[in-house]
Amino acid sequence: MKNKNILLALAAASLVGAGGYGLYWIGMNQGMKMAAPVSSASQPATGNAQNGAGIDPATGKKVLYWHDPMVPGHKFDKPGKSPFMDMQLVPVYADDAGDEGKVSISPRVQQNLGIRTAEVIKGSLSAPVEAVGSVAYNERDVALVQARSNGFVERLYVRAPLDPVKKGQPLAELYVPEWVAAQEEYLSVRHMGTVGTEGLADATRQRMRLVGMTDDQIRLVESTGKTHARLAITAPISGVIAELGAREGMTVMSGASLFRINGLSTVWVNAEVPENFAARVRPGNVVEARTPALSGMIFKGKVSAILPEVNAATRTLKARVELANPSGQLVPGMFATLNLSPAARKNVLLVPSEAVIQTGKRNVVMVALGDGKFAPVDVEIGAEANGQSEIHKGLEAGQKVVVSGQFLIDSEASLKGTTTRMSDIPAPEGGKAAGPVHRGEGKVEMIDKDEITLSHGPIPSLQWEPMTMGFKLPANGLPRNVAVGDMVAFEIRQTKDGMYQITTISPTADAPKQDMNSKPMDGAMKSEKNSDKTGAAK
Repeated sequence: MKNKNILLALAAASLVGAGGYGLYWIGMNQGMKMAAPVSSASQPATGNAQNGAGIDPATGKKVLYWHDPMVPGHKFDKPGKSPFMDMQLVPVYADDAGDEGKVSISPRVQQNLGIRTAEVIKGSLSAPVEAVGSVAYNERDVALVQARSNGFVERLYVRAPLDPVKKGQPLAELYVPEWVAAQEEYLSVRHMGTVGTEGLADATRQRMRLVGMTDDQIRLVESTGKTHARLAITAPISGVIAELGAREGMTVMSGASLFRINGLSTVWVNAEVPENFAARVRPGNVVEARTPALSGMIFKGKVSAILPEVNAATRTLKARVELANPSGQLVPGMFATLNLSPAARKNVLLVPSEAVIQTGKRNVVMVALGDGKFAPVDVEIGAEANGQSEIHKGLEAGQKVVVSGQFLIDSEASLKGTTTRMSDIPAPEGGKAAGPVHRGEGKVEMIDKDEITLSHGPIPSLQWEPMTMGFKLPANGLPRNVAVGDMVAFEIRQTKDGMYQITTISPTADAPKQDMNSKPMDGAMKSEKNSDKTGAAK
């Protein structure tokens, strides 16, 4: 009886084992059939991906391929779940082909963003240049009064520097013995009145000129017919006495400087022009000047010269501006603000200045391509005036540029993964492009030969939520102290092929606990299933 019970138990065990294996085999086949679309989507696109993957029944558009927006470098010929993230693949339609450097925004969203555009036009641009300077004497309007012979200053009419004088005004009376002798000789010849003395009279008149008498003084002697022991020296021009070298009663020698007169009918303003405006300022440019001392008055003039010297401290050059000063109100030392008007540049491309975004190394405008598409374009700008900027390179007449909402479009491009944006992405040494570094913390789930799987927390710089995904191993391999199950802090960077690679990774035992409530990636799920099946088989 005992042996019979043992045989029955063994037979039952055999049936149970055979039935379990059969159920396991059926489950495997069903599981493989269900996983088939995902595994096919995990392979790179071939065949149909190049000829078109069909029509999307939801939109009616032709689908070129599917991709993961987080890893746009990989293309798939069928829909399914991304092998990189816990998300479905996104279709790319034929209408969007070749738009990697563009961003599309619907008219309704454009209205919500307040996007405005303006047309690139051809026109004339007059860019005034503002400068400051100080008023100075016009050194070309100077008269010097000297003693032409030895004599004495008998009387002085102008006694202090900067006294104003008019043209023809007496300055001083001189007694010059040589003048008296020359006058007496002339009058003696004139009184002779004999025939043939005309030549002798001319000779004596010439002698009066040689001793320093002016034509006016000679005519005075001729008209009065008598000698003048003391003769007045008059001002040759109107202005102010800049230098006074005569004093009443002093003896003067031939050639001594008695008066230096500066005219005030015109004055100079030595304007400090910034070095970067040097090419736009030329002699002859019209100038308008204003000074706080004479509020409301405008003085007109022109640039008379550009001095060939740059101030090393202020990086400015001097433009010599000549201003009309008919009433003599401008005097040396006054501060003046100048508005220089260079010649207008004609037939140049112009855009509103607000359309140009200056990033530091680049000048960028957002060009409206039509049908809601926009693309950033690098431009070379020139002069700017009256809210308009000159464009040397990058645009053509008739194109439309965005003048309001450029940064919102750039943000939209960032969210959609557009490759060309307004911001600069620096290239590291060696010429290989590299993106920015992103930091995160997580747990090591699996380590393969070329990949490490991490269950990481949120990565704010990428706007990623907690998830489990695989990353490329560092170029120099994993550190020896990193193992499966460790909590680690890591840094990643997007590579040229669109994948993310670990740049640095290190264990952090006391790292804060992260919210790891994310679904594992397909690879991790498959590994767990295979391990369960292996255990069941055993």
